[in-house]
Amino acid sequence: MVLKDVVVKAVDSQKKALIDLSLKIFNHPELAFNEVRASTWLKAYLEKKGFKIESGIAGFPTAFRATYGKGRPRIAFLAEYDALAGLGHGCGHNLIGAMAAGGAVAGRLAVDKFGGSLEVIGTPAEEGSGGKVLMLEKGAFSDLDCAMLVHPGSRNAPLTGALACATLQVEFFGKEAHAAARPEEGINALEAMILAFNSINSLRQHMKDTCRIHGIITHGGDAPNVVPAHTAATFLVRAEEDAYLDILGDRVLDCFKGAAQATGARLEYRWDGVRYAALKANRVLAQIFGNNLQSLHRTLEPFEPKGGFGSTDVGNVSSIVPAIHPTIAIASKKVSTHSKGFAAAASSEAGFKGLIDGAKALAMTAVDLLEKPDNLKRIKEEFLRG
Repeated sequence: MVLKDVVVKAVDSQKKALIDLSLKIFNHPELAFNEVRASTWLKAYLEKKGFKIESGIAGFPTAFRATYGKGRPRIAFLAEYDALAGLGHGCGHNLIGAMAAGGAVAGRLAVDKFGGSLEVIGTPAEEGSGGKVLMLEKGAFSDLDCAMLVHPGSRNAPLTGALACATLQVEFFGKEAHAAARPEEGINALEAMILAFNSINSLRQHMKDTCRIHGIITHGGDAPNVVPAHTAATFLVRAEEDAYLDILGDRVLDCFKGAAQATGARLEYRWDGVRYAALKANRVLAQIFGNNLQSLHRTLEPFEPKGGFGSTDVGNVSSIVPAIHPTIAIASKKVSTHSKGFAAAASSEAGFKGLIDGAKALAMTAVDLLEKPDNLKRIKEEFLRG
């Protein structure tokens, strides 16, 4: 029996344990940097299977590295397990963590035969807090030969894109006044915010069609009969290229500056320190993974560069090591991630099928990389070409 068939059976033998692991994480959703139970359960599972565990890597208590084997090549499966506020695992991270663990446990067989090492790197706080960005700054992904993370979605897509993303926090400060009796004495911070929103809506006509700008008002005033003296909002600005994100970010900020000048309100703003980079998916690695996913009787969909995935901190990892972020279908295309419907899919039979198939494809890809050094050579050549 060929080794790929053996690792597929090794995933099947874990099926019940992996589903149970994913459901435990699903039923106990934890937000960014507080994934204590999820990381503990994943580490315990991997430790029982012979992995060496390093807890609290990069200074984050819920981050970890689980290693099997030693030396090169060093292949990493990235695990996510944080939840969304109000939606729980509406992005399916409970499946991602279990998928990485199951694929790595089956992939041990390739390490035993060909050498090298296989790692599961537990990465907290992907949902908006950029856990991998902060871990990268502390060297958590240094000296890897490649990294992979399989994300549940509505498409079987080995090659995906993701937008660079920056977060802008804005506040306007005006002057309170009675909105009916003495409105002329006030400076309306809410009008400034509304004006900025309208300016951004006008800007949308004149930016690249792959870009996205979206935000919410987090404070709009205190009473309808008082001229609002303070408003606040949070905006996400996204672009397909990191360089264009700089340009677009300046233009968005000009919308707020113009509103301040027009109304007399004072603007304060802050760009968050964590910025998601555009994903630079390695096409050679994606093709190898895709071939394995297709062998599991999944129909693959072509890369759609304008389809838009959103943003992920795997993009930052892909800037220093060859990486892929494929998706595996667990729901119909009518079901969006970050929704109650997708949360339901993440604990459904379709979700469990995605978990098992994703783990198999990861393990089979590890076989391809460890058995055939030329594959890693081609992956690295593409990465170095940029």
